[in-house]
Amino acid sequence: MRRRIFQVPATANLFLETLQEYRRQGHFKLHAFVAMPDHIHLLLTPQEITLERAIGLIKGGFSHKIGSKFPVWQRGFTDHRIRNGEEFETRREYIHQNPVRSRLVAQAELYTYSSAYHPDAQKPYPSG
Repeated sequence: MRRRIFQVPATANLFLETLQEYRRQGHFKLHAFVAMPDHIHLLLTPQEITLERAIGLIKGGFSHKIGSKFPVWQRGFTDHRIRNGEEFETRREYIHQNPVRSRLVAQAELYTYSSAYHPDAQKPYPSG
């Protein structure tokens, strides 16, 4: 049962702050991310901790900061092993295109809660 907690900008920003905090602490290398209204996608490489521990830090840290009395996350997570550069690029592109496929934006670079976001991205159809 998905809840659309990340459609609230303050909540999505808090999640991204939590994600970047653990990245800055050196727990993982963050290659790509997107916070969709009701789920997230991450492409990361744990550093001296297990993948399970890295995800636990992110989920637990965010849950603590948001202070919800209700469960925020589903149990567990789905992971995919990246075997080569081609798979890496395929997964990264999949993550970045998620908001486009969901029709939230016309271009990945326009979605604020993604590593693809570029504030100077041009909209494909100029207004006026």
